[in-house]
Amino acid sequence: MGIKDQFQDKANDLAGKAKGAMGSEKDEASERASQGRDDMQERGQQAQEEARNRSAKSPDEAKEAAQEQQDKFNQNYDA
Repeated sequence: MGIKDQFQDKANDLAGKAKGAMGSEKDEASERASQGRDDMQERGQQAQEEARNRSAKSPDEAKEAAQEQQDKFNQNYDA
């Protein structure tokens, strides 16, 4: 095996390792995005439930609760 072949083998090995590392980074980013979506969905459901509970008390409180929840959602979405 010549020096050229050794360098080519090393280059191929490093390229394979780089592709593997990129794949794991993509998997991690995908998982984090999925968790973020799940968290946002859960927060939205909690906000709706809280708004329903407050709406049972009085119309003014319901409007206030809805506005608070919308503000929270907007703030979380912008972050």
